Amino acid sequence: MVYIHIPFCRSFCTYCGFYSEIPCGGSEYGRFAEALGSEIRRRKAEMQNKDGRYGAGDRLVPRSPNTLYIGGGTPSVLPLSVLSSLVQELARNGAAAPFEEFTVEVNPDDIVGKGQEYVEGLLSLGVNRISMGVQSFDDALLKWMNRRHDAAAIVPAYRILRRAGVKNIGIDLIFGISGMDDRGWTRTIEQALALPGGPPEHISAYQLSVEQGSALAEMAADGRYEEAREEQCLRHYGTLCTMLGEAGYSHYEISNFALPGREAVHNSAYWSGCSYVGLGPGAHSYDAENGVRSWNSASLDDYMTSAGCRESEKLTEEQMAMERIMLALRTSGGIPEEELRRKGRAGAVDAMLSERSLVRLAGGNVRIPESRFFVSDAIISDIV
Repeated sequence: MVYIHIPFCRSFCTYCGFYSEIPCGGSEYGRFAEALGSEIRRRKAEMQNKDGRYGAGDRLVPRSPNTLYIGGGTPSVLPLSVLSSLVQELARNGAAAPFEEFTVEVNPDDIVGKGQEYVEGLLSLGVNRISMGVQSFDDALLKWMNRRHDAAAIVPAYRILRRAGVKNIGIDLIFGISGMDDRGWTRTIEQALALPGGPPEHISAYQLSVEQGSALAEMAADGRYEEAREEQCLRHYGTLCTMLGEAGYSHYEISNFALPGREAVHNSAYWSGCSYVGLGPGAHSYDAENGVRSWNSASLDDYMTSAGCRESEKLTEEQMAMERIMLALRTSGGIPEEELRRKGRAGAVDAMLSERSLVRLAGGNVRIPESRFFVSDAIISDIV
C-alpha cells in the first residue's frame, strides 16, 4: 500500500493546507522524479505486503492491500513520461503491479487541456481509478477558492474520462462555506449526479475547515472570513446524506459515499489501521506492526538535495488503541463491541447505546449511526 505525494500545483487553493509548490519549469519535474526514484530504492523493503498477524497486546495487524495512490498537490500537472518512470521504478522495487486499486488525482483543467490521449496513457500505466477535484459547480465559489478550473470545465473533463474508458471515477465536493445557500448546495449535488456517462462511482464531501498555513487561515485571522454556522453545516450534511442515499450510494465513512462495490480500497485500508508507505516531500508512513509513524520533510529543496529527511515517532499501546477507535468509528462497519468496551472509558459504551449514539450491528460490531455522524467527534471523545 503506497502513497506518492506530488508537491506541484499551478496555483494554491484558498483552503488548502497540504504542502505544494508552483513548479519553475519542466526540468524540475525530472529532478523530482530522480529524487523520488532514489527514495523508492532506499525503501524497497517496506513496500512488501505482509499477511495479517497478531502483534503486541494481542493486537490484530491487518494485511495491507496492494494499492497505489498518487495524490498531491496536483499529479495531473506531471507529463505522462514522468508518471511512467515512477511506476516503472516502483515495479522494480517491490510495489507489484497490477495493483488492486491504482488512483491518480486530477484537476478538470488538466484533463480538458491534455485531452483523451493523456487519460488513455494513464490507463495504460495501470491506473484504474481517477479522483477529480470538482469542489463546486458554482463559478463564484470556485473563484473564491482560487481553483484553476471553472464550472464549464467539469462536464467536458468528466466526459473525456468516460470516453477514455475510466470506469471508476471519484469526485470531491466541499460544503459548509459561508455564503453557500441551501439551494446552491442542493443544486451542486444534483449536478454531480447528472454528470454524463453515469454518476461518479464515488463522492467525497468535506466540510470546509480552516487549515493552518492556508490562505483561508490568514483570512479568518484578520476578519476577512467567518466560518459557516453549525446549523447551516448540519443542514447541508443532512441534505448530502439524504440525496446520495436516495441515489443508491452507501455512506461508508463520515465523508465518503460509494455506489455498491466502489468503496475506495486504499482509503479504507487507512481507516482499518493498515501499514502504508508514503513517498515524496511531506508524505507520511505507518508501520502498523511496530506502531511507528514517520514522515518526510515538507520541503521540495530538502527532498531533492538530501539523502532523505525523515522523522518518526513510536506510538504507545494506548495511542494505537485510541487511534484504532477513532478511525473505526468513522466508518459504517464500526468496531467490535467487546474491543470498544475493553479499550474505551468505563461505562461509555452502555451510555452511548442507551442514547442511540451507538447502535449494534450483526456480527458483534457497534457503530455511530448515520444520523449522528455529524457529531461523531463529540461521541468519540466521550468514549475515549
